[in-house]
Order: sequence, then C-alpha cells, then structure tokens
Amino acid sequence: MLNPKQGTLTIEEYLEGENFSDIKHEYIDGEVYAMVGATRDHNVISANIIREIGTHLKGNSCVILPSDMKVKVENKFFYPDVMVDCSEDVDGKSLFSESPVLITEVLSDSTQTYDRTTKFDAYQIIPSLQEYVLIEQNFMCVYVFRRNQDWHGEIYQKGEDITFKSIDLTLPIEEFYTNIKFEVTKPPEE
Repeated sequence: MLNPKQGTLTIEEYLEGENFSDIKHEYIDGEVYAMVGATRDHNVISANIIREIGTHLKGNSCVILPSDMKVKVENKFFYPDVMVDCSEDVDGKSLFSESPVLITEVLSDSTQTYDRTTKFDAYQIIPSLQEYVLIEQNFMCVYVFRRNQDWHGEIYQKGEDITFKSIDLTLPIEEFYTNIKFEVTKPPEE
C-alpha cells in the first residue's frame, strides 16, 4: 500500500515537492505517502477506461484525466486512476481537480482497502462527484457507487452493461477488460 514519508508538510510544500519528485505521493492532512507502482493489467484496464470514456466525451466540455492528475478534497490530495471533470472555468495549468463528476480506481491487492475506505470517504465530500467506480483487475467485476443512491453500490459482472449517468454513457463491462487474461474467472466466495 502506501508508505508514509517522515514529517508533515504544508499544502504548498507538498505541491512544490510533487513538481520535482520522481514518484507520486498522496497527501492527507500534512502527511505524505509514496504511491506504489501498478501492474500491467492495472495499466491496461486504466487505458481501456480512458479510451472508452475519452471517445465518448470527444467534442464535449467534459475532459478525462489520467492518473497523473491529482484530485483535491479539503486538506487531502489523491491520484485517482481516472477521473472526469466537467468544470467550465478551468485553469489549464492547474495541478489538481476539485470538481470531478466521475472517479474510477482499479483495485489491487495492496490498495483495495485504502480505495474502499479512506479514498471513498474523502471522495463523498466532493460536491460535484456523482459516481465512484471500483474496478477489479483479478476478475471481471465493477462496483458503481452513486450520490443519488446515497452511495450504495451496484455490482456489474460479465455480460452486463454499465451505465455512467454522470456522463450519459452505457457500455459492456467487457470493454474495460480488453486484452486482460484472468487466472480467476469469478469473485472469491466470501
């Protein structure tokens, strides 16, 4: 998961440091955490999301932002895997978004608890956020949490279409998993 870096920083110190860092760090109330690298499958799934949503948004005022763009939530900064921002008054040189409508995270064994708890709790505070999407990389399963459903999740599996109401897009779940070969074909029994 994330490893804390010693000492606390102001937001300004954090942002300045990120400009020169070789690795990404998330920032939570003064504490800085180094991010771990991602697997090939994680990156392929993220690229599939960017391709599908990006194609859909072409010519739209909404933009898709990959994992190098931070999202700011109060005194916290995170690097979502993919987010969509539909803000009208945007500074093109901004280092972070404060108003995404859709955030997706690709789950990994080392970060899934963090994505389901710390990040999810923080993301719910963002007034513009309409949907939070968690995508399994070890089997075909996507969880969609919606503000208008009090953040209760819906589960999508193989053969189902997923609708992202925030950007008016429906697509088969298989599109997220193009070029992924699974060792596990279904979710583990709980």
